[in-house]
Amino acid sequence: MSDDDPEAEDGADEEAETDASAPDLDAIEDDLEASEADLAELGEDLEAAETEDDLDVVEADLEAFRDDLEEIEIPDPPETDEDEDDEDDEPAREAELQDRYDEIESDLSDLEDDLEDQRGPYAEDVVGEIDGVSGTITGTRWTVEGDEELIAAVDSFLADVDDLVGSDVSIPTDLEPASGAEFGEGGEEESTVPEGLADALEDATTAVEDAHLDADDDAETIAGLLEATDTFESDVDDATEWTDLEVREQLRREGFYDVLDHVKDFPPEWHALKVHEKRGDVDYILLAYDSLDSDFMEEHCLEALERMGPEEATEPMLAQANRRNQAAMRILGKIGVADDDVVDTLLDYVDSNPDLQKPAFRALGEIGAAEAVQPIANQLAEENPDVRSWAARALGLIGDTRAIDPLGDVLAEDEEDRVRASAAWALNRIGTRQALEVVAEYADDRAYLVQAEAERADLEPAT
Repeated sequence: MSDDDPEAEDGADEEAETDASAPDLDAIEDDLEASEADLAELGEDLEAAETEDDLDVVEADLEAFRDDLEEIEIPDPPETDEDEDDEDDEPAREAELQDRYDEIESDLSDLEDDLEDQRGPYAEDVVGEIDGVSGTITGTRWTVEGDEELIAAVDSFLADVDDLVGSDVSIPTDLEPASGAEFGEGGEEESTVPEGLADALEDATTAVEDAHLDADDDAETIAGLLEATDTFESDVDDATEWTDLEVREQLRREGFYDVLDHVKDFPPEWHALKVHEKRGDVDYILLAYDSLDSDFMEEHCLEALERMGPEEATEPMLAQANRRNQAAMRILGKIGVADDDVVDTLLDYVDSNPDLQKPAFRALGEIGAAEAVQPIANQLAEENPDVRSWAARALGLIGDTRAIDPLGDVLAEDEEDRVRASAAWALNRIGTRQALEVVAEYADDRAYLVQAEAERADLEPAT
């Protein structure tokens, strides 16, 4: 090959270009060594920092260090053939440099966390703690004993605050645990103590804020306030909540058993339930339903509500109906309020399984839900004769004249006489002249029940 060989010249140029673009691993290693030394020095500065101003300086230095670190770029090791016997140690060195970089970055993150840990505490931390305990007090239902314990805990805490910041905050002198009747004479009403204590604690947070405590100059005071707050929070946690009581004790305090002069039935809750039903005490029946973990008592509570049909039970029964509770559906029908949510919930079961269709049809009929006419009328074509019969009777209860024609078709064409009898009953229930004329045509019907409904169709004008 001659000196003027162009191919040789091209190869030399490519090799020179490759060398020029190759990363300078020695320079990268020098940068990492310098970074490690700088980071160690920053760690010493953080350890020596005594004031917030000192920490601000260290924080700025850490931010600058991170910016510099991100300027160091470790090249990715080149892809090589696993079968190739490559004696070049560059990939291994690049991996080693990457490990050192990752370790520096991890140590930097640890220093940043340590910096935050060394800051404060601040007066804002005290205010946040007080607000948190105040929220616990107002967001919890307490017993009378709990109210008394809370009053003592807040009183002690406010005394600590007054002593530490020179304020004059106290709880209202007339604040006492409430008594009386939420559900009736003898019951324990919701207390107003938590709200009164929350107002006093708000005054305490104002006193802390007005003290303008400095994290450096007043560090001892802030630490004392936080210690007092920790004790206060512990005292509140130890106060007696309503849920700490056994269910029977809760019911006793609510006055549920006050109606018992003697116990005629066992368990005593059943006897009390009967008395409350007789008196129309819906709230007590709902209380027992919510409180007693007993299938026996739940069944009797629902039976009582179904007999009573009280409007006050709408919301809790709607919640149960959404859980496919058949008794709750029946109760909603007895209540008879055409609330949109109630109707929508019951309509969800119109095209369901028969166990749910039956109470849903009945309830929609008792409510008189006009929106249910078409969906229920569609069920007149169902294969199950029970479903067709329930649908016909529900349409009769609704009483909408749009049901006359589909009910007339059932009466004329259905193969099951009991379904036809239900359609005849429904037409009589609708009661318009058109409906009654359809039924009256079946006075000689093959089925006795249909004949009986035809005879009931009174077409004579009222005198």
